[in-house]
Amino acid sequence: MLVRNLVSKRYKETPADCQIASQALMMRGGYIKPVGNGIFTLFPVTKRITTKIERIIREEMDRIGGQEVLFPVAMPASLWKESGRFDSIGSELLRFQDRSGSDMVLGMTHEEASVHFVRDVADSYTQYPFMIYQIQTKFRDEPRCRGGLIRVREFTMKDAYSFHTSQEDLEKYYMECYEAYNRIYARAGVPEVVAVASDSGMMGGKVSHEYMLLTPVGEDTIVLCRECDYRANMEAAPCIVHGDAGEVADLQKVPTPGVKTIEDLCAFLKIPATATCKAVVYQENLTDKYVVAFLRGDLDINETKLRNYLKAEIHPAEITAECGLNAGFIGPKGLPEGVRVVYDASLKGINWVATGANEADMHYVGFNIPREMGDVEYVDVAKAYDGGICPVCGKKSIYTSRGIEVGNIFQLGTKYTESMGMTYVDADGTMKNPIMGCYGIGVGRLAASVCEAHRDDYGPIWPISIAPWHVQICSLRSDNEEVAATSKRIYDELTKRGVEVLWDDRSVSAGVMFSDADLFGVPVRVVVSPKGLKNGTIEISARDKSMQEKKPVDEAVDFVYNYVVDALAKLECRL
Repeated sequence: MLVRNLVSKRYKETPADCQIASQALMMRGGYIKPVGNGIFTLFPVTKRITTKIERIIREEMDRIGGQEVLFPVAMPASLWKESGRFDSIGSELLRFQDRSGSDMVLGMTHEEASVHFVRDVADSYTQYPFMIYQIQTKFRDEPRCRGGLIRVREFTMKDAYSFHTSQEDLEKYYMECYEAYNRIYARAGVPEVVAVASDSGMMGGKVSHEYMLLTPVGEDTIVLCRECDYRANMEAAPCIVHGDAGEVADLQKVPTPGVKTIEDLCAFLKIPATATCKAVVYQENLTDKYVVAFLRGDLDINETKLRNYLKAEIHPAEITAECGLNAGFIGPKGLPEGVRVVYDASLKGINWVATGANEADMHYVGFNIPREMGDVEYVDVAKAYDGGICPVCGKKSIYTSRGIEVGNIFQLGTKYTESMGMTYVDADGTMKNPIMGCYGIGVGRLAASVCEAHRDDYGPIWPISIAPWHVQICSLRSDNEEVAATSKRIYDELTKRGVEVLWDDRSVSAGVMFSDADLFGVPVRVVVSPKGLKNGTIEISARDKSMQEKKPVDEAVDFVYNYVVDALAKLECRL
């Protein structure tokens, strides 16, 4: 490919509204073009990258017995009504009607389609287990698009679905997928990706993992341990607290004029936040019923945990004069009837806390939950925090980091096969529902995440396994006959051997050519110049600066070819 023929344009300045470095570089380098909010056209450079990512994914899915299929993007809503998700999922699911007035959806995921596809095919235990996968366009009406391809509305995704006759078989295959994903990220050049325990969310199921690229610009908070290999998404990490239980004392109601926050209460009473109990108020979406969650004053509520416990969608409450709640002074004692109360596990075993008295400008001190409220249920609805106790090794070694989710795997169980009536005849003649797993990777997001992980101030540094080309030739002074002839010979010989080459023979300055080369991020750069040829040499360097050589002209092709082959082999890839 000649740069002058490439459909692309590069910019010196970063376009406005770029939120992270990879987005800025992909916009500057002519990788993506916005079409609408969270919707992009991919330039040829990016399509070459995503095609290579897809090839790695296909190889690894086929390696563990996957069979590729293709589901439709547009589906009748009846499938989603069968599973119950048509009503349970919010506005992220794009609903519309066709010309006949039938309800339709655009697929944001394809569990329903996969069950529909195999439920009248796999009707005997002898046909199990099996896994089907696709690489297909999805649409999720995401309200918070950001970071270029990191969070979008339309995207390409690999999603796979496995079907089993026992939980043991699912767990065995789940681990095969777990390891396949590790190989995919290593081969794509991002071994920094780690698997973390996660919350299943709308997908359902009890066991799930997310694959995270740890980076400060990530949207997700990851909980890790400094002493062992524990890793989990904040949504799934237990909050295990430590602290002083305090001494039992008489309950007293004390005036606290204008003291509405935990910070103000601590300053007013001269106590630590660990000796306070704070209230966080929500309402259930369907009923508007008030939910008050109480937790230790130094902790934050984990809304995902609370939703899972309530089995209901919630939103921050609107506290009105009629609801009976006194904002800033809410406590467990004296709440209005009908309010649902949740006590976080951080309050269990504490003898003395200060908390609201449900009266304006009044708080209780010496509040003892078992004494005042009786036997209550404690549940974990708080966020894990730096310095917290690790649930695996038991040490005070928890810390948090940020990450970009680049894949996920779930043990779904029978959530979809039961609701959609998929059965098979087991060996004993009984009818049973298959047990499912599902496994997803966002292709465009992975490409952008690689760019975020491997870059410098000048452009991406693409791993050779997914780079748009393996080699870029920069012909300085292409109007020089010897430069042009030598460049063409190198281009033709490398191309004949299967090496992918981008050749820049434009009549531009060296500065412009090298600046563009940095934005292309091609792993190997070959510079052909009059000065070098005068000395009988070709300059060869790696984009990541790990290699820089001057080779005799007659040795250049062999050197570059062998370098590319060796670099690909290290990532289990080939020409």
